[in-house]
Amino acid sequence: MKKNGISAQRRVVVTGIGLVTSIGVGREQFWNNLLEGRSGISPVESHDTSPFSVHNGAEVKGFIAEAYVTRLDPAKIGRASQLAIAAARLAVEDAGIETAELDSERSGVAVGTTMGEQQEMEQFDEWNINGKPCEASHSFMLRYPCHVIAGHVASEFRLAGVNMSMPGACAAGNHAIAYAYDAIQSGEADFMLAGGAESFSRMIFMGFARLGAIAPEICQPFDRLRKGMIPGEGAALLALEPLSRALKRGARVFAEITAYGLSCDAHHITGSHPEGKGAAAAMEKALANGRLGLEDVSYISAHGTGTKTNDRLETIAIKRVFRDTAYRIPVSSIKSMLGHTMGAASAIEAAACALAVFYDRIPPTINLHQKDPECDLDYVPNLAREHKVRVALNNAYGFGGNNASLVLAKCEA
Repeated sequence: MKKNGISAQRRVVVTGIGLVTSIGVGREQFWNNLLEGRSGISPVESHDTSPFSVHNGAEVKGFIAEAYVTRLDPAKIGRASQLAIAAARLAVEDAGIETAELDSERSGVAVGTTMGEQQEMEQFDEWNINGKPCEASHSFMLRYPCHVIAGHVASEFRLAGVNMSMPGACAAGNHAIAYAYDAIQSGEADFMLAGGAESFSRMIFMGFARLGAIAPEICQPFDRLRKGMIPGEGAALLALEPLSRALKRGARVFAEITAYGLSCDAHHITGSHPEGKGAAAAMEKALANGRLGLEDVSYISAHGTGTKTNDRLETIAIKRVFRDTAYRIPVSSIKSMLGHTMGAASAIEAAACALAVFYDRIPPTINLHQKDPECDLDYVPNLAREHKVRVALNNAYGFGGNNASLVLAKCEA
């Protein structure tokens, strides 16, 4: 059984989806709320926003780590690790897998993040500001580095194989899934948990607020009156395995990962290339690697942050790649509901793409009411849409010019 010349032993499929987001925990709650267009944006509770003119974020409210972290001590790991472990547990349960039955040394983890355990560094800063540096014990060095997130997931589930944290800015989730895809396709791993995790960061909030990039109330990608992004948090991990293994155990297959494309703008530390060259290059590489024509793509999950520049340049990049076909492909941004979850964003969006492929439903871009002549594609405004999704393209762009496009498709023999 082959597709594009790749045997079933090397084809990589999604058999479990774990999500912890501001609009829901778990696949079903997340998907139902996404299709209903529910917003997870509300006043920030994790820190004082009074010094700023903006006060909203997309936090995961009421999260109880102890419900998901059972082997490790939740009090000894950071929030990003807690969110990642929760998403991992939900993913393996969704896939119907008992991790104890896996070949530990051929099972691994890849997690993308932007800030790592930034809340730990913020606590460290508070100790120093308040003249209590002695409070920062050696445990801080065990909790803070970003590589500990993937390590904690591996420790929780005793996965002793490939282990990687990908600090690829806001494209990190796609980078991690691409890395896991390569690990399975090359035969280095038989099972991977891959995605992204990010906890709400005071530093991120402050930085984007000072840049004037945070919207005062809502996130409205591609709308003419859009005013910026909304910071958020969350985690998504996908259970990935070879198609042959999934078929043998009778697993439900949500989607197949068939290709990815990576590029760098090499232009500016925060600004995208003014002609969308880097973003276009990532999409073109993904299409070429997946042996796809322009007409083959059924849906594009946009990076869609809601900032003036991002939405305009992403539109330019899509039209640069797809030309006239761009006007016939539905495009939507779920950041309109979830805010921008940084390193977790494209992982959550990859999960949404897998579900769009499986259910033939496209989530909407909410808060889109006034057309922008510079953003003139079909952005699926406000209402979910039934649509045959054979191939979904998941776009992610990050500071430093990091671009990653991931292809998810219906799994066909």
